[in-house]
Amino acid sequence: MKKEFNITGVCYPHLHYMMDYSAKLASILDMVERGKYFIINRLRQYGKTTTLFLLTEALSKMDGYLPIEMNFQGIDEQWHESDGAFARMFVEQMQKALRFIKPGLSDFLKASAGAVADMNVLSDVITELVHKSEGKLVLLIDEVDASSNFFPFLNFLGMLRTKYLARVRPQHATFHSIVLAGVHDIKTLKSKVRPDDKAQYNSPWNIAADFDVEMSFNPREIAPMLEEYSKAEGVEMDVEAIAEKVYSYTSGYPFLVSKLCKLAAEKILPATKKKSWDLDTLEQAVNLLLRENNTNFDSLIKNMENNPDLYNLAFEIIVNGVEVPFDPHEPTISLGRLYGVFRPNGGVKVHNWIYEQILFNYMAAKAFNQYLESRREDFPTSFAKETNELDLEAVLLKFQQYMKEQYSGKDQPFLEREWRLVFLAFLKPIINGKGHDFKEPQVSEEKRLDIALTYYRHKYVIELKRWYGPKAHQKGLDQLSGYLERQSLASGYLIIFEHRTEKTWRQERIRHQGKEIFAVWV
Repeated sequence: MKKEFNITGVCYPHLHYMMDYSAKLASILDMVERGKYFIINRLRQYGKTTTLFLLTEALSKMDGYLPIEMNFQGIDEQWHESDGAFARMFVEQMQKALRFIKPGLSDFLKASAGAVADMNVLSDVITELVHKSEGKLVLLIDEVDASSNFFPFLNFLGMLRTKYLARVRPQHATFHSIVLAGVHDIKTLKSKVRPDDKAQYNSPWNIAADFDVEMSFNPREIAPMLEEYSKAEGVEMDVEAIAEKVYSYTSGYPFLVSKLCKLAAEKILPATKKKSWDLDTLEQAVNLLLRENNTNFDSLIKNMENNPDLYNLAFEIIVNGVEVPFDPHEPTISLGRLYGVFRPNGGVKVHNWIYEQILFNYMAAKAFNQYLESRREDFPTSFAKETNELDLEAVLLKFQQYMKEQYSGKDQPFLEREWRLVFLAFLKPIINGKGHDFKEPQVSEEKRLDIALTYYRHKYVIELKRWYGPKAHQKGLDQLSGYLERQSLASGYLIIFEHRTEKTWRQERIRHQGKEIFAVWV
């Protein structure tokens, strides 16, 4: 059967091109063999369900182990109404999981289900099941977040904790290992289950081991998937170079890796009728992805909008280049990690380049909708030359004129904070349908921001920075010239924001290190 890149649900090795899970699986199996109770807590679409499937398959082939796999997603709310209801549901799920692999144990559970009235009886059933089993029972439960806001689930975790602490006694025999999967860390579960809706912290499962397995995929783990695809489809590629570039865009986020590969394989290559996959193919896939609506991006933006502090922190990091020290206990940073917005990397960084670009574009669009919509008629949208080049000098001068007209009025505080986004909003209708703009990932200590802009097949670089005096200005020119050299460009553009009352509103042509730079002050 022909394989494909998969971005929904479980990845099956016989159906899908898959990254190399071997190192991750070996680490998790080691925890299981040592009898650990733990939760694979990672954000959505991070390969948790696929990992549980592969873990179950591996345990099924090992002597002395019996995996019991279940899923709490879609459980009817009636099963959360009481301890007895939840306990019966749990026994029924175990019975169904064992029906075709251990019929004898399944029959025992089916006969026991009707008598399970509370957690104490469930505890006894688990003990008897363990004694009846010839192998070590490993419980694997996916989507535990679906139950985490209900008291019966917390009581269930508490019962498991009690049995675990006394597991050496025959009357408390329990699962050899338990593996849960969800977004949240059950050890520090924050559950809103009190009648007054006041949040309380519970630690019903504080016996759980830390889960430190790296679930992102590095270039070496991405490469085998590309190698398999290349051989199966007869597509030429430099596997190592493509894997490195995919990682640079995604930081190994499983959904984003597979999504980029799927777009390249199923959209870009058929459209270009090429049988080779190069870096340009991947860049086209990135462009396509950034223009796409999908549930992953929708969830990212929803989490930002629902948490103003998170949005503001991301804004300062992405747009203003503020360097934020990483502190895992700080609530906003912790929330950002939970939702996959941030990762530690010296300080707080956006998780991956694609997320940074998605949020950057969203913030620019939001600025346009909030502020510029009513003034759209003031903006000329045609700055094209006859050669299909963009007259970027004219664009910058028009933007300077616009800022000069608006700055002295009531909008000054907005312009002080969001001038970069105002420029991008100004730029959007000009390049719409003819090119794209990308935020470059680095922001220097001068708080500069580089925009790489394509217009038809022409490329431009615009640097946006605040004015910090002549010395910082010279250093900024060095950096811009170096970047232009790396991009094989002879000229670049510079917008400098003067955060002072008396502005110069000047423009200047600068020759620096062999590069032509056109600069405007706003």
